[in-house]
Amino acid sequence: MSGAQGSYYLPNPSPYPLVASMGLFLLALGFVFFVNDVAMGPWAMIAGAAVIVLMMFRWFGVVISESQSGAYNQQVDSSFRMGMAWFIFSEVMFFAAFFGALFYVRQFSVEWLAGTELLWPGYEGGWPTAGPAGAEVIAADTPPSAANQFSPMGAWGIPAINTLLLLTSGATLTVAHWGLRKGNRSQLIIWLALTVVLGISFLGFQAFEYAHAYSELGLTLKAGVYGATFFMLTGFHGFHVTMGVIMLTVILVRCIKGHFSADHHFAFEGVAWYWHFVDVVWLGLFVFVYWL
Repeated sequence: MSGAQGSYYLPNPSPYPLVASMGLFLLALGFVFFVNDVAMGPWAMIAGAAVIVLMMFRWFGVVISESQSGAYNQQVDSSFRMGMAWFIFSEVMFFAAFFGALFYVRQFSVEWLAGTELLWPGYEGGWPTAGPAGAEVIAADTPPSAANQFSPMGAWGIPAINTLLLLTSGATLTVAHWGLRKGNRSQLIIWLALTVVLGISFLGFQAFEYAHAYSELGLTLKAGVYGATFFMLTGFHGFHVTMGVIMLTVILVRCIKGHFSADHHFAFEGVAWYWHFVDVVWLGLFVFVYWL
């Protein structure tokens, strides 16, 4: 149907959902291979990520063309908002599952295992821990010397810097939004570009943190339940930040090209909702994974 008032735009069939599924499958398969020390694991992950990025840019291009052609009306805009709200809700549930697993392990499982002398004599529990089969956690400033020994990641180094970066990026994105609503293109572009830079800086620091954890702290995915929960939570959050940076970059390019107006800019708002959600999740990670 056309984009005229009172009608609903029906897009043509698209191959991009299938392409996205293929990219996610390659990424997940490569991750499984990587965890199990299969040589092709990293390459499969890179291939999957490349497919996802290509799909996003191509699919975004189609949607942008439809939007700029006037195909979308108020009814379509409302459906976009409802779809984005439900998507973010599904992401809330996704991270709630992992936070729930962390809470269950810390508050119940470790305590129960520590009280089972028949199965694990000498295991005293506590957090962080590699579990009953692992060695006790060593001091944070001492290199690991045996299998399953690791140093926990402290909160007041890179994690604190990354917290500051993400909180600042939420503020800069809000300032950019104000500029868009006022019709101030310079304010919009400058502050949105700063948001992208802050997001990229966050990812750079996280990559350095991971390298430090693997090479110096002995903190890996195989470091028992602490390592598993640490990398699953922070890794999935890092993936979401990466997707957010890509989306922010697309929006920035569109702003530079003169897209959006004060009363017609849901694409900007949708990405802003997503980015603020990523900020909130990180605060939870900083408190419950790094600090407590």
